Amino acid sequence: MSSVDLFSLASSGVNASSKLLQTTSNNIANVNTDGYVRQRTELNNSQVFGVSIGNTERIINQFAQNQLRRDITLVGELESYSTKTSAIDNLLAGEANSLSKGFSEFFAALQTSADDPTNLASREQVLAKSESLYQRMRTVSDYAIEKEEELNLEFNSMVSRANSLIGNIGELNKSIVMAQGNNTSDEPSALLNERDQAIDELASIMSINVKESQSQNGAVTINLTSGESLVLDNGSFNLFDLGNNADVTYKELTLQTNFGSQTKDETAINVIESELGGALGGLFRFRNEVLGPAMRDVGQLAVAFADAMNSQNKLGMDLDGQLGSDIFDIPTFSGLTDNNTVGDYQVTGRITAGAGAEVTDADYSIKVTNVASGVPSEIEVTLLNADGTVKTDGSGAPLVYSGLSVGGGFNELPGGIEVEFDGSDTYVGGEEFLLQPTKNIASSISLATQRAEDLAFASPIRAQADSSNLGSANVTGVTITNTTTTGTVEQSAFDGAGGIDTAAPAQIVFTAQDSYQVLDASNNVLATVSGTTNLNNLIQQAKDSAGIYSGQDDYPGYDLSLDGVPRAGDSFSIGYNTDGFNDNTNTLAIAALQNEGLVQVSSEASNKPRTFQDAYASMVGRIGEDAAMANVSLQSAEAMKVQSENWFESVSGVSLDEEAANLIKYQQSYAAAARILSTAQELFDTILQSAR
Repeated sequence: MSSVDLFSLASSGVNASSKLLQTTSNNIANVNTDGYVRQRTELNNSQVFGVSIGNTERIINQFAQNQLRRDITLVGELESYSTKTSAIDNLLAGEANSLSKGFSEFFAALQTSADDPTNLASREQVLAKSESLYQRMRTVSDYAIEKEEELNLEFNSMVSRANSLIGNIGELNKSIVMAQGNNTSDEPSALLNERDQAIDELASIMSINVKESQSQNGAVTINLTSGESLVLDNGSFNLFDLGNNADVTYKELTLQTNFGSQTKDETAINVIESELGGALGGLFRFRNEVLGPAMRDVGQLAVAFADAMNSQNKLGMDLDGQLGSDIFDIPTFSGLTDNNTVGDYQVTGRITAGAGAEVTDADYSIKVTNVASGVPSEIEVTLLNADGTVKTDGSGAPLVYSGLSVGGGFNELPGGIEVEFDGSDTYVGGEEFLLQPTKNIASSISLATQRAEDLAFASPIRAQADSSNLGSANVTGVTITNTTTTGTVEQSAFDGAGGIDTAAPAQIVFTAQDSYQVLDASNNVLATVSGTTNLNNLIQQAKDSAGIYSGQDDYPGYDLSLDGVPRAGDSFSIGYNTDGFNDNTNTLAIAALQNEGLVQVSSEASNKPRTFQDAYASMVGRIGEDAAMANVSLQSAEAMKVQSENWFESVSGVSLDEEAANLIKYQQSYAAAARILSTAQELFDTILQSAR
């Protein structure tokens, strides 16, 4: 071998060792750089002499990288979901805001007041506990509203960051393809690492699939796991947008196609939020599964309680000797206009008085399907879940009510609410509205009175046996069902001025043990009943057998029951309970509401309603279970992520021990090649001297 050949051989060795030292030094320098993937330079045996330098490329395991991204996505989703759910759980479970404690304190105060109905101090305590209970409800509701506002800010921030990452990845795709084309020997490692970091961050926000491009060398395509394209291999990309329909606080995620100069067409694609994954998917999941239902559950509970208290208080007599009135003020609520509805079309909703137990947690989608003389005459109502999906009954059929007739004023809808169409524009049909009866209503319910005297603890009717009766029959109970003083069908016998109509039942006179007559205040016989087998609800029996008060559903609005055995001539008088302030009949009736099922479980009417405290316990238990399960799942996901990181780092991470060993080896090979080079130089000099 000539000295020239030896010189070429040594030069290739020096260059190769120098390249290896450069690569190793770069690995060591970036040992603490986030997202850095260690590099390796390949050497090939030269076809002539020496060694040729091959490609310098990153050492990466695509399977480990993809698994790590999947675990990053899962941790991102569970972390955001768990954190938010735990905050709601802590609020509801805390004693300071416990509605269960509020209910217990209210009914305990009511029981105390029942012992002395005329005691103003105990009555004021009932009002105070009422205010305290609703302050707890307002606290929970206001907190949920604030969380919804914060959530929308997080949506905006996270979507903005996702769009920035998507655009950055698209631009990096172009740069990498260009760099690959200009330099076929070395990978553009810095660009690839930067793109991988951006992809990993995007994976923490949403669940994505990453694939190597088959047509563009070095480019990748990125899709949502549900299939929608985010980044194309030619560098173009699609961006997310947050919109809303009727409810401006309810953000909906769409994907806007944006292909740069290739096309001017833009199309909005609805994204399935339940399949989104990542931190953004966790936020949507929290909103749809926890926050939204909780807001409506608290509102439903608040409405059911307030309406039950109002209804029962109106069936009593207050400390001024007047019929009871509302204790709580339940506000009306406005319908939200669909974005496609243009014009002054308004819908006002309210809870039907006395129907609070029928109210569910459903939202109402209302569509005007027919119009007469410019006003709605027929509508279609669809009941919705908190996430906007259609509610179903027990058989899975959608709860959609078509062909509902409406007119002027308030019109009753299923579920204990009424609506009024009060827009100033002429309706043409097709207008759509969204009603959310229970979403925020707990923040608006307030006490309708501050006067303890307005608590109607006494019964407005007094019934008693005549002192000259010979039988053993006694009055066992007076039932009050209606105290309405206006209207036709709904009107009762109460005149609203501390008395009852003179034509209303005022006396029961037995003509035999199983026969009696119903008389008015003027001793006119209103009805005669014969052959009665029991002494319960005597006025209703008279209505059923004699047909009196036909067309008046609940007149006179009171009834009485007896116990024992009456004799002919026995009479029982019925009248307004004037000055009967020591009576606690209605107090006990209000207290009994604590154990009645007055909160609907769902929109399925056949389901058995729950008590106030059972309904609250169910809500707290459900959210607590969600929080606990999310925490367990998060811990498991974090453990899996650690394993994936270790797997990925074992392949792509920089090991200082390994690199230090390589550094010594490459230094030695460099020194040896340099020694060969100097030897070749000496031989060449010797040859030159010999030739002189």
